[in-house]
Amino acid sequence: MSPLRPAYILATWFWVGRIPKAPGTWGSLAALPFAWVIADAFGPLALLIAAALLFPVGCWASAAYAEGIGRKDPGSAVIDEVVGQWMVLAVMPHDPLAYAIGFALFRLFDIAKPWPVSLADRKFTGGFGIMADDVLAALYGMMAAALIVHFFW
Repeated sequence: MSPLRPAYILATWFWVGRIPKAPGTWGSLAALPFAWVIADAFGPLALLIAAALLFPVGCWASAAYAEGIGRKDPGSAVIDEVVGQWMVLAVMPHDPLAYAIGFALFRLFDIAKPWPVSLADRKFTGGFGIMADDVLAALYGMMAAALIVHFFW
């Protein structure tokens, strides 16, 4: 698959997913400046709306990208990290420290894959499967973030 195809560009989040070491972490980091600009311009709810709009795009792009490179769930497809990261950041204050905490929470749950994240990771396939486990991990991250904000912010 050509790296200039839209599915390639989007699935790898502007080629960030092609960084050889820890592409999920790099994809999550690459989501932060976009999140900051969106939340700054339109408020935190806009991050949830943007994540919801990006989800079907991510399903399509991830499926096309995975098929194009001949892998079922390529780690270089990081648009799922972007969606998950935006979800968690939507419940955090618009503050650099809060965004760092949100980043860490999402990565924690994305890597640990508590149930049912682990189940979704095994059972769902295609573009939806690539995206779904990160959305579920983000729900855990959102709950943890909301508790942190409520009790400590």
